[in-house]
Amino acid sequence: MSSIIGAQLYTLRDHLKTTEDIRSTFKRVRELGFSAVQLSGHGAGSAEEIAEFAAESDLAIVATHIAFDRICNDVDTVISEHKLWNCKHVGIGGMPSEFRNTNEFSRFASEASRSARPLIEAGLTFNYHNHSFELQRFGRKTGLEILADESDPAVFSFEIDTYWIQHGGGNPVSWLTRLRDRMHIVHLKDMAMMGSEQLFAEVGEGNLEWGPILKACRDAGIAWYLIEQDTCQGDPFESLAISLGNLRNLGLT
Repeated sequence: MSSIIGAQLYTLRDHLKTTEDIRSTFKRVRELGFSAVQLSGHGAGSAEEIAEFAAESDLAIVATHIAFDRICNDVDTVISEHKLWNCKHVGIGGMPSEFRNTNEFSRFASEASRSARPLIEAGLTFNYHNHSFELQRFGRKTGLEILADESDPAVFSFEIDTYWIQHGGGNPVSWLTRLRDRMHIVHLKDMAMMGSEQLFAEVGEGNLEWGPILKACRDAGIAWYLIEQDTCQGDPFESLAISLGNLRNLGLT
């Protein structure tokens, strides 16, 4: 049985600055036991080179994070790259800063629904990754609620990040349940405390309740469980390995 756990390469962004970095990092990720990655945070490499390096290491590119303006202004190239990689899930890492107030959340929901439609027509998906700023309230609704309510469900999917939902005072299980029909991929990330400071932690090494979270993911039919750690206290490769081992111990394969 193939794994449904992938490594979000943003975790390893300091090891993706050159084409040779990408090649060697892909090999190391495969050696850790991953068979899938989300492409993000790389500073070099053509689409063809990345496809070659992934094939060399027997890694599937199952999702990406790209700039939103590429979807708006260069969508045909985005589609061709993802087809080359046999990658279905196109993601953006967040909302551009100019949209981050009450009226602009609505405008972004509309613009993203329109701009991303060609992805859907090409057989791909469009996935929005949250941080915690989307949980700011504007009247009776959070920004994330505005995005969910005012975007096109046929186009606009969500890539819930467990850490950032918790960071914003939300409940990851509640949001995974609410958006269960609009999710394909999820970011798994834990939160630890040092005094009153919140820290990124390896999955299973912090305070998030992983049993209910993983059940909510299964109920949502998540295709890919992607491990990400924005900041690691030690070696990021070791952090990915710890998270992978803990998820397997929790019954995720």
